[in-house]
Amino acid sequence: MNKSAVIIGGGLGGLFTGAILSKEGIKVTVIEKNAIIGGGLQSFNRFGEIFDTGMHVIGGMQKGGNIRRICKYLGVLDKIHTKEVDPMIDSLYFAEDKKVYSISQGKEAFVDSLTKDFPDQKENLLQYVKAVYEIVDELDLFYLRPSNDYIEVHSDEFMMAANDFISKYISSPKLAAVLAYMNPLYAGRKDITPAYIHALMTVLFINGPSRFAGGSYLFANTLSDCISQNGGQVIANDAVEHVYTKDKFITSVETRKGNVFSADYYISDIHPCTLISLFDDPSAFPKAYTNRLNSIPNSYSAFSLNIKLKPNTVKYFNYSGYYMGNYDDIWNFGKENYKWPLGFLYMTPPEIEQGEYANKMIIMSPMTWDKVSKWENTSVGHRGSEYERWKEECSERIIDCMEEIYPGFSNCIEAINTASPLTIRDFYAVKEGAMYGYSKDCNNMMMSQLPIATKVKNLLLTGQNTNGHGFCGVPLMAIKTSEAILGKNFILNKLNALSEDE
Repeated sequence: MNKSAVIIGGGLGGLFTGAILSKEGIKVTVIEKNAIIGGGLQSFNRFGEIFDTGMHVIGGMQKGGNIRRICKYLGVLDKIHTKEVDPMIDSLYFAEDKKVYSISQGKEAFVDSLTKDFPDQKENLLQYVKAVYEIVDELDLFYLRPSNDYIEVHSDEFMMAANDFISKYISSPKLAAVLAYMNPLYAGRKDITPAYIHALMTVLFINGPSRFAGGSYLFANTLSDCISQNGGQVIANDAVEHVYTKDKFITSVETRKGNVFSADYYISDIHPCTLISLFDDPSAFPKAYTNRLNSIPNSYSAFSLNIKLKPNTVKYFNYSGYYMGNYDDIWNFGKENYKWPLGFLYMTPPEIEQGEYANKMIIMSPMTWDKVSKWENTSVGHRGSEYERWKEECSERIIDCMEEIYPGFSNCIEAINTASPLTIRDFYAVKEGAMYGYSKDCNNMMMSQLPIATKVKNLLLTGQNTNGHGFCGVPLMAIKTSEAILGKNFILNKLNALSEDE
């Protein structure tokens, strides 16, 4: 094809898009501002341990999974280290009544695991599971099905608020809250988050989640190697700072180090509001388009604890744990000026060779931007003593909650590293530290969904700020971005020509 592409941002979307395009003969240059590539795939070393910053639980990597098929097409499947979780995929604790719920993978096991605590809801659960799979079946891209539809038509349930969708099938308020327990993984909001977002996550987990073993950065490096082996390059620690245009076309980009790159196509994997600020000519985008981008609400963020555990104190567990305060708060994670923490996710990340005891634990609690906005004009390492005291107080609150689940947990801690929404903002370059990009709103889907094509003729978007987030959604968006260059269904047809998964 003898074409070239510059990709701004080396997160999951940029790397997947770059890997696909480079495999198809396009000369790709990925430019990442951080020293470590990967965005949410980044890992860092503290206290002699590797901690992942995101992508703690991933879907689509089990046999027959959509992301596994993409990796097979890229030729990287044998280089990926993942570990399937136990048949009991999640353990959910509600402090309100000190009740523990165990969630199992597989349609039948999922229903049976919840029927133990809600025996009168079995038929409702069966209908609910049937409905979530029907919603996801409306998404051809999820199943990597080629489609000639340019305007997708969806059912009424697809566009419902997720909480209303659950309540349509489940008459028990407690069970409805339990079924919404994963909403921190997609920034769920009451009366706002569309049912299809909830359905996608539920189906991925029922089908069976996985986790990266040894650190998610290994996967980022695998995608980078794929780009390099196909004649492209991934440049780290050199941010794009200027985008030059002429007649609604990008002519070149200039980096912090003064390097200039030109290409046929330019693809952005960074937050659209950050992208617009890089343009030398503000009129490159119509004012209405810029106003729209700035007005779309962002998803909420998170506060994280990266904990090094004392040797032989906490046994490794191969599932995810959830702590929730009250059933009624399950949809309140995104409310500003609300008590914190409402709940959190905790896990022991696996090593490639995992022993009986865990070396570390990651705890992530959803947090809104208002909790840190007073320090928004500070930078990493220069936020002051008040901020450090606040982080310590946040850590203590989380650890106090953990003591309810694991009495004596605080005595198992050797060291703690913390990260706030400010950390996420600065390292991911996302507005307000939004974990999942723009917030999806069932009341105004047109506003919260960004087309891949932009008002600049050779500029495309990829990543979680388009129409999909997380480890599953972003690679699917990478296919759409790539096909905007290669042709509709070009990659999907190739994926469907592959032999069945071994």
